[in-house]
Amino acid sequence: EVQLVESGGGLVQAGGSLRLSCAASGFTFDDYAMSWFRQAPGKEREGVSCITSDGSTYYADSVKGRFAISTDNAKNTVYLQMNSLKPEDTAVYYCQASGGFEYWGQGTQVTVSS
Repeated sequence: EVQLVESGGGLVQAGGSLRLSCAASGFTFDDYAMSWFRQAPGKEREGVSCITSDGSTYYADSVKGRFAISTDNAKNTVYLQMNSLKPEDTAVYYCQASGGFEYWGQGTQVTVSS
């Protein structure tokens, strides 16, 4: 059974930091690109960051220089380090695995207060 389990969300003040984790199981983690998406209330889901199976990373312009994506292949886990958080970063953050198939986690809430 494929599972993507996010954790690490919460409430933080503007300027603070959070680290999201997504623990994957049930598929060959090394063969998949791992991404973080987010969806704010009333808005469409948007891509935040991606790391490919060869380690290339990509970021949305809105988070460049503030967020960092990484993986620990030994733990089948992808991380999103979020620094200098802003109220507009408030959203539910989702982990996605894409390769032969596409899998999604259940999401974790991030709330940034001003």
